[in-house]
Amino acid sequence: MKGVVFSNVLIYFLLCNLAFAKECVNLFPNKAELASSTMRAKLSSINDEAWKKEMLSSYQLRSPANEGPEASKFQAAEEKFDNTMLRNTNATGDFKLPGDFLKEVSLHDVRLLPNSMHWRAQQTNLEYLVMLDVDRLVWSFRKTAGLPTPGAPYGGWEDQKMELRGHFLGHYLSATAMAWASTRNETVKQKMDAVMSVLSECQKKIGTGYLSAFPSEFFDRLENLVYVWAPYYTIHKIMAGLLDQYTLANNGQALNITIWMADYFNTRVQNLIARSSLERHYQTLNDESGGMNDVLYKLYGITKDPKHLKLAELFDKPCFLGLLAVKADNIAGLHANTHIPLVCGVQNRYELTGDEQSMAMGTFFMDIINSSHSYATGGTSHQEFWTDPKRIATALSAETEESCTTYNMLKVSRYLFKWTKQVTYADYYERALTNGVLGIQRGTEPGVMIYMLPLSPGSSKAKSYHGWGDAFDSFWCCYGTGIESFAKLGDSIYFEQEGKGPGVYIIQYISSTFDWKAGQIVIHQNVDPVVSWDQNLRMALTFTSNKGPGVSSVLNLRIPFWANPNGGKATLNKDNLQIPSPGNFLSVTRAWSPDEKLFIQLPINLRTEAIKDDRPQYASLQAIFYGPYLLAGYSQHDHEIKTGPVKSLSEWITPIPASYNAGLVTFSQKSGNSSLVLMKNQSVTIEPWPAAGTGGDANATFRLIGNDQRPINFTTVKNVISKQVMFEPFDFPGKLLMQQGNNDSLVIANNPGNSVFQVNAGLDGKPDTVSLESVSRKGCFVFSDVNLKAGTALKLNCQQPDDGFKQAASFVMQKGISQYHPISFLAKGSNRNYLLAPLLSFRDESYSVYFNITN
Repeated sequence: MKGVVFSNVLIYFLLCNLAFAKECVNLFPNKAELASSTMRAKLSSINDEAWKKEMLSSYQLRSPANEGPEASKFQAAEEKFDNTMLRNTNATGDFKLPGDFLKEVSLHDVRLLPNSMHWRAQQTNLEYLVMLDVDRLVWSFRKTAGLPTPGAPYGGWEDQKMELRGHFLGHYLSATAMAWASTRNETVKQKMDAVMSVLSECQKKIGTGYLSAFPSEFFDRLENLVYVWAPYYTIHKIMAGLLDQYTLANNGQALNITIWMADYFNTRVQNLIARSSLERHYQTLNDESGGMNDVLYKLYGITKDPKHLKLAELFDKPCFLGLLAVKADNIAGLHANTHIPLVCGVQNRYELTGDEQSMAMGTFFMDIINSSHSYATGGTSHQEFWTDPKRIATALSAETEESCTTYNMLKVSRYLFKWTKQVTYADYYERALTNGVLGIQRGTEPGVMIYMLPLSPGSSKAKSYHGWGDAFDSFWCCYGTGIESFAKLGDSIYFEQEGKGPGVYIIQYISSTFDWKAGQIVIHQNVDPVVSWDQNLRMALTFTSNKGPGVSSVLNLRIPFWANPNGGKATLNKDNLQIPSPGNFLSVTRAWSPDEKLFIQLPINLRTEAIKDDRPQYASLQAIFYGPYLLAGYSQHDHEIKTGPVKSLSEWITPIPASYNAGLVTFSQKSGNSSLVLMKNQSVTIEPWPAAGTGGDANATFRLIGNDQRPINFTTVKNVISKQVMFEPFDFPGKLLMQQGNNDSLVIANNPGNSVFQVNAGLDGKPDTVSLESVSRKGCFVFSDVNLKAGTALKLNCQQPDDGFKQAASFVMQKGISQYHPISFLAKGSNRNYLLAPLLSFRDESYSVYFNITN
């Protein structure tokens, strides 16, 4: 009955307020972009008071409905919502989820294996967590509490100017708890315990239960509708981190701190309602409040204290959740990451109270995001906001998409999979994790992450508004969610089915182990690296146990939607198993023992996916996938592919074999104490040696091709001397290094006749150099300049060789700086070809994700 009442109130609220639903969340009705976290950070940090005053002049938390004929209806709806929520004391915490719902397994029981990219990402994150200094992390908390402040605070969004300061420490508490559960790293344990000790001291010193990195006066401003940057957002992060410390690190002190904080905010909210109105409280929620409802529902799940439930319900934002209750896709223009955590909150509410409307809201929300508002990565939002449904083709830019939204959407999908066991939600989780999370780290550099994942043609992760962050001077919202994402990569690989017949659902193919206590076995999952030239995913399960054979149980293996329905293979020991069609589970029941092996091989499909835009002019805008991997093409701006008349993708998308790496070379020359490399830019020039992942390394790499079009391997300089070769740019397949004439600059074009060079021993007489002589113009050599300097264009020079000429025409030839990713393809078009690789593998290189594919 409680769920019915709650649902009716939400619907009533929405119908009364549908006309101004947007205004209830628009902080800056005349300058909507100022509601983004990016711009609010600028408001906090900029010293231009005149500009700040002008921007804040349009700030409002009130809805226009507070004035005019709609006012009384707006107030009546809120009061009815208020009265129902405050009267509703039926929840006892005794609700139990139906027996066929799945249970998340503990991070304590899962270990990633070193042969997976997930393990590497986890380790990179772990290095960052232990790099951070405790005194600097807690500096602002000590200052707020009036305690001594050794050291100095961090910069970025943790700077003293920033009103959101303290949010990152909340994420740090969560991330370290997750990292400790996942790795048992003792340094992490020491750091998180030290942080907890300081926070307890700060709270006791303040003495009211309040705890934050900023003074409580921020909430005075919020309650008086005076501009302040999202104080409840930070409080949510702190409380969530504390609860993770309690649940994952068994820190009882963390729970006590959280309860005292909840008492403080319960009193604060009730006082606001008493002296003003419930409407005023809801107006404070028009600022970003994070997942306050979610963390309070979690707290209620632990304490079963009814006041925690009531407080959680007061943070269920009706003007947004009402949209979901009546199944209205009216979210365009809303700040995405303000609202996704609210959905996680009502999903948590369902698990605690059994309110079916809360379950339905989560399901509808996921449906509209997947059908109308998500990119090929699984992410959502443009410049932090949602666009009109099925209109995202014109919302591709350097500010598409915000990483935080993907972090939260993974939570939404995980709830839905637990409840339904539908493979589609597991498929989404894999898509978003693989393409929207794993690539936000810059390789294996600790603490270097991105805010936005750009998706416009010719994008680069380094060239958004924020670009790559700094380990000690960024601390954006996406840094906080980033360190959590990489600390919990062991999450959602396995789910447990409890009951009479215990079972495990394996929904992610990631090399790992799971200590399944109910089944009395340890499951060892080993996944072979996926490559482009062998289009299969292979996974083997083996088992260990100290107790003999496990109990009779069922293992359920996801057959993803991207698997080719033909050619799959599964065996149990030596017996063949029937693989179901994609979108189902392969289920095997037995008492598992250490001498058994379950093997599955899934053929991987290449496919294209149209962008979620129903306008005819964008029908040909498509992304290219290889199984779960979104492929990006190396490109400065191009995204046109004209395929010609083809019947299948395999006719124009072909794998790049591993052997091609043996033919990649880089040419360099010495200039004083530094090396300069031959590089393809707008022209062919000699440039400073590029750092790995900058894009320059790709421009400085070429593939050797014989004049008979066959690949040539490079092992030593000697094995290529006297060979006639062509040079294909690594990131521009199909084009060649081409000569134009004596003293003319070299270019990149597709004329094989003027692209053949003979590799000769270096004219300078050194053993490790070569000189490139034109085959069509004997005696003419590729030449830089006698006075070598960066930026010099390379030419073909036919002058009589003197010592200076010999030096300028001699190059060190070595293994290519760049190498093909194991998942690399050649996409052939009539206008140009593209080298495709997983988006997650790109660092600073320019790429295109969506291609205009026509035939």
